[in-house]
Amino acid sequence: MEIHSAEFVISSSRADMCPQTDLPEYAFIGRSNVGKSSLINMLTGRKGLAMTSSTPGKTLLINHFLVNGEWYLVDLPGYGYAKRGKKEMDKLYNLINHYVCDRQQLSCLFVLIDSRLTPQQIDLDFIQFLGEQQVPFCIVFTKADKNKQGETRKNVDRFLRTLHEEWEELPPHFVTSSEKRMGRNELLSYIESINQANTEA
Repeated sequence: MEIHSAEFVISSSRADMCPQTDLPEYAFIGRSNVGKSSLINMLTGRKGLAMTSSTPGKTLLINHFLVNGEWYLVDLPGYGYAKRGKKEMDKLYNLINHYVCDRQQLSCLFVLIDSRLTPQQIDLDFIQFLGEQQVPFCIVFTKADKNKQGETRKNVDRFLRTLHEEWEELPPHFVTSSEKRMGRNELLSYIESINQANTEA
């Protein structure tokens, strides 16, 4: 898939305020500081499309970006940032929950996992929740260039083995590096394949 255009459309504080269109949506979510904004910028080829920050937990809204005039890339708030107050955490939980579970236009949710880390319980719990809610999702391992040689594969395999303890069939997964543009073609091809399947259905 070639990206000809990618433009910011709207930020929404609630799922029911998102654009009311029939266009498919591909949402990206992960723990705070997992590299989500950098990945979105890399995928779209627009360096400043999604704002990056060294401070975790900056995305507090649902951000819609229209790609090629055909589908939406959706930037969701990160989960698990402990320095928020309970009231703000509850608001974010409801925001994410309503979008992920109720949004009819959601074609696939990409769950970002930091490839530098061993399996984190908060990620495993979120993936379990998606399975229970029957949300279509993929796993995207980020920051592959930050590891020593062989460490990425080892951590990815460890994470997938941990999932296998609960899951008979694993979701698709991708290994990416925003700096090296690794995984870009694979992710965009996957999105394109879903779009084509939806068109033919």
